[in-house]
Amino acid sequence: MITLEKQHSWFERQLAAGSAQSLQSTPQWLKLVREDAIAAATQLPVHNRQHEAWRYTSIEGLLRTSFAGDEQAHQQNQAAVDDLLPQSLDSYRIVLVNGQFNTQLSTCGDLPPGVKLESLRTALATDSDLLATWFGNIANHSESIFSALNTALINDGFFIHIDQDIELQRPIEVIYLHLSEDQQFMMHPRNLVVLQPGAKATLVERFVGAAESSYFHNNLTEISLQQNAVLKHYRLQDESRDAWHLSSIYVDQQSHSDYQGVTLAFGGAWARTEYHLDFDHEHATCGLSGLYTVGDKQLTDFHLTVKHRVADCRSREQFKGILYGEGRAVFDGHILVDKDAQRSDAQLSNDNLMLTRNAEVDTKPQLEIYADDVKCSHGTTIGRLDPQQLFYMRSRGIDEATARNMLCQGFAAEIIDQIDLQPLREHATERLVDSLNRNSQPEAGR
Repeated sequence: MITLEKQHSWFERQLAAGSAQSLQSTPQWLKLVREDAIAAATQLPVHNRQHEAWRYTSIEGLLRTSFAGDEQAHQQNQAAVDDLLPQSLDSYRIVLVNGQFNTQLSTCGDLPPGVKLESLRTALATDSDLLATWFGNIANHSESIFSALNTALINDGFFIHIDQDIELQRPIEVIYLHLSEDQQFMMHPRNLVVLQPGAKATLVERFVGAAESSYFHNNLTEISLQQNAVLKHYRLQDESRDAWHLSSIYVDQQSHSDYQGVTLAFGGAWARTEYHLDFDHEHATCGLSGLYTVGDKQLTDFHLTVKHRVADCRSREQFKGILYGEGRAVFDGHILVDKDAQRSDAQLSNDNLMLTRNAEVDTKPQLEIYADDVKCSHGTTIGRLDPQQLFYMRSRGIDEATARNMLCQGFAAEIIDQIDLQPLREHATERLVDSLNRNSQPEAGR
Protein backbone atom coordinates (compact mmCIF):
# COMPACT_ATOMS: atom_id res chain seq x y z
CA MET A 1 0.00 0.00 0.00
CA ILE A 2 1.22 3.49 -0.83
CA THR A 3 1.56 5.57 2.32
CA LEU A 4 -0.28 8.85 2.79
CA GLU A 5 3.04 10.71 2.58
CA LYS A 6 3.85 9.12 -0.78
CA GLN A 7 0.34 9.86 -2.04
CA HIS A 8 0.71 13.56 -1.30
CA SER A 9 4.18 13.51 -2.85
CA TRP A 10 2.63 12.26 -6.10
CA PHE A 11 0.17 15.15 -6.19
CA GLU A 12 2.95 17.61 -5.43
CA ARG A 13 4.97 16.20 -8.35
CA GLN A 14 2.00 16.55 -10.68
CA LEU A 15 1.50 20.15 -9.58
CA ALA A 16 5.14 20.84 -10.35
CA ALA A 17 5.08 18.99 -13.68
CA GLY A 18 1.90 20.69 -14.81
CA SER A 19 2.85 24.22 -13.84
CA ALA A 20 4.63 24.83 -17.16
CA GLN A 21 1.56 23.81 -19.13
CA SER A 22 -1.11 25.52 -17.06
CA LEU A 23 -2.43 28.91 -18.04
CA GLN A 24 0.21 31.58 -17.60
CA SER A 25 -1.71 34.72 -18.54
CA THR A 26 -4.73 34.74 -16.24
CA PRO A 27 -7.02 37.38 -14.74
CA GLN A 28 -6.66 38.14 -11.06
CA TRP A 29 -9.84 36.31 -10.07
CA LEU A 30 -8.57 33.07 -11.61
CA LYS A 31 -5.14 33.44 -10.01
CA LEU A 32 -6.83 33.53 -6.61
CA VAL A 33 -8.95 30.47 -7.44
CA ARG A 34 -5.90 28.54 -8.60
CA GLU A 35 -3.88 29.48 -5.52
CA ASP A 36 -6.69 28.22 -3.32
CA ALA A 37 -6.89 24.99 -5.35
CA ILE A 38 -3.14 24.42 -5.05
CA ALA A 39 -3.42 24.73 -1.29
CA ALA A 40 -6.37 22.34 -1.26
CA ALA A 41 -4.55 19.77 -3.43
CA THR A 42 -1.73 19.59 -0.89
CA GLN A 43 -4.02 19.32 2.12
CA LEU A 44 -7.05 17.26 1.10
CA PRO A 45 -7.08 13.58 2.02
CA VAL A 46 -6.16 11.27 -0.84
CA HIS A 47 -8.88 8.87 -1.93
CA ASN A 48 -8.49 5.30 -0.73
CA ARG A 49 -10.70 2.35 0.17
CA GLN A 50 -11.61 3.98 3.48
CA HIS A 51 -13.55 6.62 1.52
CA GLU A 52 -16.99 5.24 0.71
CA ALA A 53 -17.07 6.84 -2.76
CA TRP A 54 -13.75 5.14 -3.62
CA ARG A 55 -14.31 1.90 -1.76
CA TYR A 56 -14.16 -0.32 -4.85
CA THR A 57 -11.84 1.75 -7.06
CA SER A 58 -8.18 1.93 -6.20
CA ILE A 59 -5.96 4.78 -7.41
CA GLU A 60 -2.73 3.12 -6.36
CA GLY A 61 -1.81 2.22 -9.95
CA LEU A 62 -2.29 5.86 -10.92
CA LEU A 63 -0.12 7.02 -8.02
CA ARG A 64 2.67 4.71 -9.15
CA THR A 65 2.78 6.46 -12.54
CA SER A 66 4.65 9.67 -13.25
CA PHE A 67 3.22 12.01 -15.85
CA ALA A 68 4.96 14.76 -17.77
CA GLY A 69 3.34 18.12 -18.31
CA ASP A 70 5.64 19.95 -20.72
CA GLU A 71 5.15 21.26 -24.23
CA GLN A 72 6.39 18.08 -25.91
CA ALA A 73 3.00 16.49 -25.32
CA HIS A 74 1.53 19.03 -27.74
CA GLN A 75 4.01 18.64 -30.57
CA GLN A 76 2.31 15.99 -32.67
CA ASN A 77 2.42 14.71 -36.22
CA GLN A 78 -0.50 16.28 -38.09
CA ALA A 79 -1.08 13.12 -40.15
CA ALA A 80 -1.53 11.11 -36.94
CA VAL A 81 -3.99 13.67 -35.66
CA ASP A 82 -5.99 13.55 -38.90
CA ASP A 83 -6.14 9.75 -38.81
CA LEU A 84 -7.50 9.81 -35.27
CA LEU A 85 -10.13 12.49 -35.86
CA PRO A 86 -13.66 10.97 -35.97
CA GLN A 87 -15.94 11.60 -38.90
CA SER A 88 -17.73 14.88 -38.38
CA LEU A 89 -21.33 15.20 -37.35
CA ASP A 90 -23.28 18.09 -38.83
CA SER A 91 -22.18 20.20 -35.88
CA TYR A 92 -20.29 23.12 -34.49
CA ARG A 93 -16.99 21.51 -33.51
CA ILE A 94 -14.21 22.18 -31.02
CA VAL A 95 -11.15 19.92 -31.10
CA LEU A 96 -8.69 19.66 -28.22
CA VAL A 97 -5.45 17.85 -29.05
CA ASN A 98 -3.74 16.61 -25.89
CA GLY A 99 -5.77 19.08 -23.90
CA GLN A 100 -5.22 22.19 -26.03
CA PHE A 101 -7.59 23.88 -28.47
CA ASN A 102 -6.70 23.26 -32.13
CA THR A 103 -7.78 26.14 -34.36
CA GLN A 104 -7.26 24.32 -37.66
CA LEU A 105 -9.46 21.36 -36.75
CA SER A 106 -12.20 23.32 -35.02
CA THR A 107 -15.23 24.71 -36.89
CA CYS A 108 -17.19 26.88 -34.51
CA GLY A 109 -17.96 29.84 -36.77
CA ASP A 110 -21.35 30.88 -38.17
CA LEU A 111 -22.91 30.75 -34.73
CA PRO A 112 -26.26 32.49 -34.34
CA PRO A 113 -26.33 35.73 -32.33
CA GLY A 114 -26.41 35.14 -28.60
CA VAL A 115 -24.30 31.96 -28.67
CA LYS A 116 -20.72 31.79 -27.45
CA LEU A 117 -18.64 28.70 -28.23
CA GLU A 118 -14.93 29.12 -27.63
CA SER A 119 -11.90 27.63 -25.98
CA LEU A 120 -11.32 28.45 -22.33
CA ARG A 121 -8.16 30.35 -23.23
CA THR A 122 -10.09 32.53 -25.67
CA ALA A 123 -12.89 33.08 -23.17
CA LEU A 124 -10.42 34.25 -20.55
CA ALA A 125 -9.10 36.83 -23.00
CA THR A 126 -12.41 38.03 -24.45
CA ASP A 127 -15.14 37.16 -21.91
CA SER A 128 -13.31 37.06 -18.58
CA ASP A 129 -16.03 38.89 -16.63
CA LEU A 130 -18.77 36.61 -17.99
CA LEU A 131 -16.68 33.54 -17.23
CA ALA A 132 -16.04 34.75 -13.68
CA THR A 133 -19.79 34.97 -13.07
CA TRP A 134 -20.22 31.21 -13.41
CA PHE A 135 -16.80 29.61 -12.96
CA GLY A 136 -16.49 27.41 -9.87
CA ASN A 137 -20.05 28.03 -8.67
CA ILE A 138 -21.08 24.38 -8.99
CA ALA A 139 -17.91 22.31 -8.54
CA ASN A 140 -16.17 22.76 -5.21
CA HIS A 141 -12.47 22.04 -5.52
CA SER A 142 -12.10 21.99 -1.74
CA GLU A 143 -14.06 18.71 -1.59
CA SER A 144 -12.16 16.55 -4.09
CA ILE A 145 -8.43 16.31 -4.57
CA PHE A 146 -8.81 15.58 -8.30
CA SER A 147 -11.09 18.59 -8.75
CA ALA A 148 -8.50 20.65 -6.90
CA LEU A 149 -5.79 19.30 -9.22
CA ASN A 150 -7.87 20.24 -12.26
CA THR A 151 -8.48 23.76 -10.97
CA ALA A 152 -4.84 24.27 -10.03
CA LEU A 153 -3.56 23.11 -13.43
CA ILE A 154 -6.21 24.51 -15.77
CA ASN A 155 -4.72 24.58 -19.23
CA ASP A 156 -7.61 24.78 -21.69
CA GLY A 157 -11.13 23.52 -22.28
CA PHE A 158 -14.31 25.01 -23.68
CA PHE A 159 -16.90 27.64 -22.76
CA ILE A 160 -20.51 27.53 -23.98
CA HIS A 161 -22.96 30.33 -23.22
CA ILE A 162 -26.41 30.45 -24.87
CA ASP A 163 -28.68 33.43 -24.33
CA GLN A 164 -32.32 33.31 -23.32
CA ASP A 165 -34.83 31.41 -25.48
CA ILE A 166 -32.28 30.45 -28.17
CA GLU A 167 -32.65 26.92 -29.51
CA LEU A 168 -29.47 25.76 -31.23
CA GLN A 169 -30.45 23.66 -34.25
CA ARG A 170 -27.09 21.96 -34.77
CA PRO A 171 -25.31 20.04 -32.01
CA ILE A 172 -22.09 21.25 -30.41
CA GLU A 173 -19.37 18.61 -30.72
CA VAL A 174 -16.25 18.58 -28.55
CA ILE A 175 -13.54 16.09 -29.47
CA TYR A 176 -10.60 15.28 -27.23
CA LEU A 177 -7.73 13.67 -29.19
CA HIS A 178 -4.87 12.07 -27.27
CA LEU A 179 -1.56 10.99 -28.76
CA SER A 180 1.66 10.18 -26.94
CA GLU A 181 4.76 8.56 -28.33
CA ASP A 182 7.70 8.61 -25.94
CA GLN A 183 6.19 9.78 -22.67
CA GLN A 184 3.21 9.62 -20.38
CA PHE A 185 1.51 12.96 -19.92
CA MET A 186 -1.48 14.49 -18.18
CA MET A 187 -4.11 17.07 -19.06
CA HIS A 188 -6.80 18.85 -17.10
CA PRO A 189 -9.50 20.26 -19.41
CA ARG A 190 -11.92 22.61 -17.66
CA ASN A 191 -15.31 23.24 -19.22
CA LEU A 192 -18.25 25.52 -18.48
CA VAL A 193 -21.73 25.30 -20.04
CA VAL A 194 -24.38 27.93 -19.31
CA LEU A 195 -27.87 27.86 -20.80
CA GLN A 196 -29.93 30.91 -19.97
CA PRO A 197 -33.73 30.67 -19.39
CA GLY A 198 -35.51 28.82 -22.18
CA ALA A 199 -32.32 27.96 -24.10
CA LYS A 200 -32.02 24.52 -25.73
CA ALA A 201 -28.94 22.71 -27.05
CA THR A 202 -27.32 19.34 -27.72
CA LEU A 203 -23.73 18.74 -26.58
CA VAL A 204 -21.62 15.80 -27.77
CA GLU A 205 -18.27 14.97 -26.15
CA ARG A 206 -16.01 12.34 -27.70
CA PHE A 207 -12.82 11.09 -26.04
CA VAL A 208 -10.43 9.35 -28.44
CA GLY A 209 -6.93 8.02 -27.81
CA ALA A 210 -4.36 6.56 -30.17
CA ALA A 211 -3.54 2.92 -29.53
CA GLU A 212 -0.93 2.40 -26.81
CA SER A 213 -0.90 6.10 -25.89
CA SER A 214 -0.52 6.45 -22.14
CA TYR A 215 -1.83 9.54 -20.36
CA PHE A 216 -3.99 10.84 -17.54
CA HIS A 217 -7.09 12.80 -18.61
CA ASN A 218 -8.64 14.63 -15.64
CA ASN A 219 -11.71 16.41 -16.98
CA LEU A 220 -14.09 18.69 -15.05
CA THR A 221 -17.30 20.15 -16.51
CA GLU A 222 -19.74 22.55 -14.85
CA ILE A 223 -23.24 22.83 -16.34
CA SER A 224 -25.73 25.50 -15.31
CA LEU A 225 -29.28 25.21 -16.65
CA GLN A 226 -31.45 28.20 -15.93
CA GLN A 227 -35.27 28.14 -15.80
CA ASN A 228 -36.85 26.10 -18.63
CA ALA A 229 -33.47 25.37 -20.23
CA VAL A 230 -32.98 21.99 -21.93
CA LEU A 231 -29.68 20.21 -22.57
CA LYS A 232 -29.10 16.82 -24.21
CA HIS A 233 -25.58 15.68 -23.39
CA TYR A 234 -23.98 12.68 -25.11
CA ARG A 235 -20.53 11.40 -24.10
CA LEU A 236 -18.55 8.65 -25.88
CA GLN A 237 -15.42 7.58 -24.00
CA ASP A 238 -13.25 5.56 -26.40
CA GLU A 239 -9.79 6.13 -24.94
CA SER A 240 -6.57 4.20 -25.43
CA ARG A 241 -6.47 0.93 -23.52
CA ASP A 242 -3.40 2.34 -21.73
CA ALA A 243 -5.10 5.55 -20.59
CA TRP A 244 -6.28 6.81 -17.21
CA HIS A 245 -9.53 8.74 -17.51
CA LEU A 246 -11.48 10.72 -14.92
CA SER A 247 -14.49 12.85 -15.84
CA SER A 248 -16.37 14.86 -13.22
CA ILE A 249 -19.66 16.43 -14.37
CA TYR A 250 -21.43 18.89 -12.08
CA VAL A 251 -24.97 19.93 -13.02
CA ASP A 252 -27.05 22.68 -11.41
CA GLN A 253 -30.70 22.97 -12.48
CA GLN A 254 -33.20 25.77 -12.05
CA SER A 255 -36.98 25.23 -12.08
CA HIS A 256 -38.53 23.44 -15.08
CA SER A 257 -35.11 22.75 -16.61
CA ASP A 258 -34.33 19.39 -18.19
CA TYR A 259 -30.96 17.61 -18.40
CA GLN A 260 -30.60 14.34 -20.32
CA GLY A 261 -27.15 12.73 -20.20
CA VAL A 262 -26.05 9.54 -21.96
CA THR A 263 -22.51 8.21 -21.45
CA LEU A 264 -20.97 5.27 -23.31
CA ALA A 265 -17.66 3.91 -22.00
CA PHE A 266 -15.63 1.50 -24.11
CA GLY A 267 -11.98 2.44 -23.56
CA GLY A 268 -9.34 3.18 -20.98
CA ALA A 269 -7.31 0.98 -18.67
CA TRP A 270 -8.81 2.84 -15.69
CA ALA A 271 -11.86 5.01 -16.34
CA ARG A 272 -14.14 6.73 -13.87
CA THR A 273 -17.09 8.99 -14.63
CA GLU A 274 -18.73 11.01 -11.87
CA TYR A 275 -22.08 12.79 -12.06
CA HIS A 276 -22.94 15.30 -9.34
CA LEU A 277 -26.44 16.72 -9.72
CA ASP A 278 -28.38 18.90 -7.30
CA PHE A 279 -32.06 19.80 -7.50
CA ASP A 280 -32.29 23.16 -5.72
CA HIS A 281 -35.39 24.41 -7.58
CA GLU A 282 -38.75 22.74 -8.04
CA HIS A 283 -40.15 21.03 -11.16
CA ALA A 284 -36.79 20.14 -12.71
CA THR A 285 -36.11 16.81 -14.43
CA CYS A 286 -33.00 14.84 -15.32
CA GLY A 287 -32.14 11.52 -16.92
CA LEU A 288 -28.74 9.86 -16.60
CA SER A 289 -28.07 6.77 -18.71
CA GLY A 290 -24.93 4.82 -19.39
CA LEU A 291 -23.49 1.77 -21.10
CA TYR A 292 -20.07 0.28 -20.42
CA THR A 293 -18.17 -2.65 -21.88
CA VAL A 294 -15.25 -3.88 -19.82
CA GLY A 295 -12.64 -6.45 -20.85
CA ASP A 296 -9.20 -7.70 -19.89
CA LYS A 297 -7.00 -5.19 -18.03
CA GLN A 298 -9.85 -2.69 -17.79
CA LEU A 299 -11.59 -1.03 -14.87
CA THR A 300 -14.63 1.15 -15.53
CA ASP A 301 -16.36 3.02 -12.71
CA PHE A 302 -19.55 5.09 -12.68
CA HIS A 303 -20.31 7.16 -9.62
CA LEU A 304 -23.60 9.09 -9.36
CA THR A 305 -24.72 11.53 -6.68
CA VAL A 306 -28.22 12.96 -7.24
CA LYS A 307 -29.65 15.17 -4.51
CA HIS A 308 -33.35 15.98 -4.39
CA ARG A 309 -33.36 18.97 -2.06
CA VAL A 310 -36.71 20.50 -3.07
CA ALA A 311 -40.17 19.24 -3.96
CA ASP A 312 -41.59 18.04 -7.27
CA CYS A 313 -38.43 17.02 -9.13
CA ARG A 314 -37.96 13.89 -11.22
CA SER A 315 -34.82 11.85 -11.93
CA ARG A 316 -34.14 8.66 -13.86
CA GLU A 317 -30.82 6.79 -13.72
CA GLN A 318 -30.35 3.69 -15.87
CA PHE A 319 -26.95 2.06 -16.45
CA LYS A 320 -26.01 -1.21 -18.14
CA GLY A 321 -22.73 -3.06 -18.32
CA ILE A 322 -21.33 -5.88 -20.45
CA LEU A 323 -18.28 -7.57 -18.94
CA TYR A 324 -15.98 -10.14 -20.51
CA GLY A 325 -12.52 -11.62 -20.00
CA GLU A 326 -11.22 -10.44 -16.63
CA GLY A 327 -12.82 -7.01 -16.90
CA ARG A 328 -13.97 -5.22 -13.77
CA ALA A 329 -16.71 -2.63 -13.33
CA VAL A 330 -17.93 -0.50 -10.45
CA PHE A 331 -21.31 1.18 -10.22
CA ASP A 332 -22.07 3.40 -7.23
CA GLY A 333 -25.34 5.31 -7.52
CA HIS A 334 -26.60 7.42 -4.63
CA ILE A 335 -29.93 9.28 -4.61
CA LEU A 336 -30.67 11.54 -1.65
CA VAL A 337 -34.24 12.75 -1.06
CA ASP A 338 -34.19 15.52 1.55
CA LYS A 339 -36.96 16.08 4.09
CA ASP A 340 -38.29 19.07 2.11
CA ALA A 341 -38.28 17.16 -1.20
CA GLN A 342 -41.88 15.99 -1.09
CA ARG A 343 -43.39 14.42 -4.22
CA SER A 344 -39.94 13.52 -5.54
CA ASP A 345 -39.91 10.89 -8.27
CA ALA A 346 -36.62 8.99 -8.55
CA GLN A 347 -35.73 5.66 -10.15
CA LEU A 348 -32.29 4.06 -10.26
CA SER A 349 -31.25 0.80 -11.94
CA ASN A 350 -28.04 -0.99 -12.85
CA ASP A 351 -28.05 -4.18 -14.95
CA ASN A 352 -24.95 -6.19 -15.78
CA LEU A 353 -24.36 -8.98 -18.28
CA MET A 354 -21.44 -11.26 -17.42
CA LEU A 355 -20.00 -13.04 -20.45
CA THR A 356 -17.18 -14.81 -18.59
CA ARG A 357 -16.70 -16.30 -15.15
CA ASN A 358 -13.64 -14.18 -14.38
CA ALA A 359 -15.32 -10.83 -14.94
CA GLU A 360 -16.30 -8.87 -11.83
CA VAL A 361 -18.73 -6.09 -10.98
CA ASP A 362 -19.28 -4.23 -7.71
CA THR A 363 -22.67 -2.53 -7.83
CA LYS A 364 -24.21 -0.41 -5.11
CA PRO A 365 -27.43 1.48 -5.94
CA GLN A 366 -28.57 3.51 -2.92
CA LEU A 367 -31.67 5.45 -1.90
CA GLU A 368 -31.54 7.73 1.12
CA ILE A 369 -35.02 9.12 1.79
CA TYR A 370 -36.11 11.59 4.46
CA ALA A 371 -39.42 12.72 2.90
CA ASP A 372 -42.66 10.75 3.27
CA ASP A 373 -44.51 11.60 0.04
CA VAL A 374 -42.22 10.21 -2.67
CA LYS A 375 -42.14 7.74 -5.53
CA CYS A 376 -38.71 6.11 -5.52
CA SER A 377 -37.19 2.78 -6.52
CA HIS A 378 -33.79 1.24 -7.08
CA GLY A 379 -32.44 -2.12 -8.14
CA THR A 380 -29.63 -4.06 -9.72
CA THR A 381 -29.24 -7.30 -11.67
CA ILE A 382 -26.21 -9.42 -12.52
CA GLY A 383 -26.71 -12.28 -14.95
CA ARG A 384 -25.52 -14.30 -17.91
CA LEU A 385 -26.88 -14.84 -21.39
CA ASP A 386 -30.00 -16.97 -21.46
CA PRO A 387 -28.94 -20.45 -22.68
CA GLN A 388 -32.42 -21.07 -24.11
CA GLN A 389 -32.16 -17.96 -26.27
CA LEU A 390 -28.70 -19.06 -27.43
CA PHE A 391 -30.03 -22.53 -28.20
CA TYR A 392 -32.96 -21.07 -30.17
CA MET A 393 -30.63 -18.94 -32.32
CA ARG A 394 -28.13 -21.79 -32.80
CA SER A 395 -30.94 -24.07 -33.93
CA ARG A 396 -31.65 -21.63 -36.75
CA GLY A 397 -28.12 -21.76 -38.11
CA ILE A 398 -26.57 -18.80 -36.29
CA ASP A 399 -23.07 -19.55 -35.00
CA GLU A 400 -22.47 -19.13 -31.27
CA ALA A 401 -20.28 -16.01 -31.45
CA THR A 402 -22.79 -14.19 -33.65
CA ALA A 403 -25.69 -15.27 -31.45
CA ARG A 404 -23.94 -14.02 -28.32
CA ASN A 405 -23.17 -10.68 -29.94
CA MET A 406 -26.75 -10.27 -31.16
CA LEU A 407 -28.11 -10.86 -27.66
CA CYS A 408 -25.62 -8.37 -26.21
CA GLN A 409 -26.60 -5.75 -28.77
CA GLY A 410 -30.23 -6.23 -27.81
CA PHE A 411 -29.30 -5.76 -24.14
CA ALA A 412 -27.42 -2.52 -24.93
CA ALA A 413 -29.93 -1.09 -27.40
CA GLU A 414 -32.09 0.41 -24.66
CA ILE A 415 -29.25 2.82 -23.82
CA ILE A 416 -27.84 3.47 -27.29
CA ASP A 417 -31.29 4.17 -28.73
CA GLN A 418 -31.59 7.15 -26.41
CA ILE A 419 -29.11 9.01 -28.65
CA ASP A 420 -31.17 11.15 -31.02
CA LEU A 421 -28.32 11.81 -33.46
CA GLN A 422 -28.35 8.96 -35.97
CA PRO A 423 -24.66 9.14 -37.06
CA LEU A 424 -23.54 9.07 -33.43
CA ARG A 425 -25.96 6.27 -32.61
CA GLU A 426 -24.65 4.20 -35.53
CA HIS A 427 -21.05 4.87 -34.51
CA ALA A 428 -21.81 3.82 -30.94
CA THR A 429 -23.30 0.56 -32.20
CA GLU A 430 -20.18 -0.07 -34.29
CA ARG A 431 -17.95 0.49 -31.28
CA LEU A 432 -20.10 -1.86 -29.23
CA VAL A 433 -19.70 -4.56 -31.88
CA ASP A 434 -15.93 -3.97 -31.91
CA SER A 435 -15.85 -4.44 -28.15
CA LEU A 436 -17.92 -7.60 -28.35
CA ASN A 437 -15.67 -9.01 -31.05
CA ARG A 438 -12.84 -8.93 -28.52
CA ASN A 439 -14.89 -11.56 -26.72
CA SER A 440 -15.94 -13.59 -29.73
CA GLN A 441 -14.87 -16.91 -28.24
CA PRO A 442 -17.34 -18.98 -26.17
CA GLU A 443 -16.90 -19.05 -22.42
CA ALA A 444 -15.85 -22.69 -22.23
CA GLY A 445 -12.13 -22.95 -21.66
CA ARG A 446 -11.73 -19.45 -20.28
